Amino acid sequence: MSVSKVKIQNLKKSFSNHVVLRGVDLDVAEGEVVVVIGASGSGKTTLLRCINLLEIPDAGSILVDGEPMGREEKGRFRPLGDRKLQEMRAQIGMVFQRFNLFPHKTALENVTLGPIISRGMSKAEAEKLGSLLLERVGLAEKRNAYPSHLSGGQQQRVAIARSLAMQPRLMLFDEPTSALDPELVGEVLETMRQLATEGMTMIVVTHEMAFAREVADRVVYVDQGQILEEGPPDEIFRAPKHERTQNFLRRTLREVPDPGHCQVAGCPARAEPRNG
Repeated sequence: MSVSKVKIQNLKKSFSNHVVLRGVDLDVAEGEVVVVIGASGSGKTTLLRCINLLEIPDAGSILVDGEPMGREEKGRFRPLGDRKLQEMRAQIGMVFQRFNLFPHKTALENVTLGPIISRGMSKAEAEKLGSLLLERVGLAEKRNAYPSHLSGGQQQRVAIARSLAMQPRLMLFDEPTSALDPELVGEVLETMRQLATEGMTMIVVTHEMAFAREVADRVVYVDQGQILEEGPPDEIFRAPKHERTQNFLRRTLREVPDPGHCQVAGCPARAEPRNG
């Protein structure tokens, strides 16, 4: 039986009177890559941010490696105390749409800051680790470069290395390529592919359908704050069962490789070729 890395039950979240998550259940196994897809505003980013409590849920439960991120009291979610929450968050890496690098620090300094401050690592030890991680993401030669001298794709790879420097047990990615120019997307996705092959547990919110199909063990479609459909990539992309999933994919299928196998009505690959 697979071991749960993340277990979410009946997760609910509202902002004022706007309901964003409507009782979400999600179980992610050790070493699994789960890609969350859905239209903008569907609740997928809020779901991701609730896992490490960057957003505090209203109700429900979240367990990471079997440890609760909080508890319910009188039907309301109460997060862990600050010290324990900090310990748990240190084990959860997160990569955002924006790179959030310190502009006055080099790539290596950006990567080493967390281990030095949060883990008490010596500067020499942190620099050794940081250099290895920058090499791992293909940026060994940029260790002394400042963010202003790096492309967007390079900055995002530094951000990934920075998260890995905390030696997380789980990685969360919130649309990590959405702020990049199209020609820079591939280098970031390749780094994420490598993490997947190394067995890192990953939950990825993305609009990159080709990446989802190639790398995901499971694709989760979120619509109006609920998980409407989930399954292996081939099942979701070739023969989605729910009408809303079909409608969503109909709008995005141009990004999906191997569309000739798509069974969604209206898929461009099923249309007759145009004359001329």
